[in-house]
Amino acid sequence: TLPLPAEDGGGRFPGQHALDERGHWDEATEALVLSRTQRPPDISFFTAQEQAIAAALLDRLVGQEPDAQPRIPLVNFVDARLAAGETDGWHYADLPEDGEVWRQGLRFLDQDARERWGTGFATAGREQQEAILTHLRSTDGPWHGFPAGHLWNLWLRYACTAFYSHPWACDEIGVPGPSYP
Repeated sequence: TLPLPAEDGGGRFPGQHALDERGHWDEATEALVLSRTQRPPDISFFTAQEQAIAAALLDRLVGQEPDAQPRIPLVNFVDARLAAGETDGWHYADLPEDGEVWRQGLRFLDQDARERWGTGFATAGREQQEAILTHLRSTDGPWHGFPAGHLWNLWLRYACTAFYSHPWACDEIGVPGPSYP
């Protein structure tokens, strides 16, 4: 089980605890939401190097600090999705399948960091990571052969899905959790 947030909610909405609303959810919703607070799935898609790069990327995309507590295990959730082949049901025609885009894109992030600073993306400083991502985001064309905007969109979709599906993110933004009609 992952550590629970501070009693006061630990964020911008003191006292906000999405899990307090579980009495209003049906069994399937409760099981799904609670599963996200348990031990995260083991890494099975990413290599160890890809995992480190992806973790740094995902943290930068959602603004999660590496030492944040509680910490949403984004890389584990994205990895599980990719390992299971769970996509959004579509992909850009000018990009390979999602898993391949992730592998190649992570390799290019690492390559750019090594060329610019002599260190990999995962070990680069926050400012260095953000500089690479800012350059990618502002690129109006290809980045290492990928349409930069499409790659950015893919990464952001996966990051936001992983982050905002977790009840701790709901606490941070003041949402009481999943609605139940």
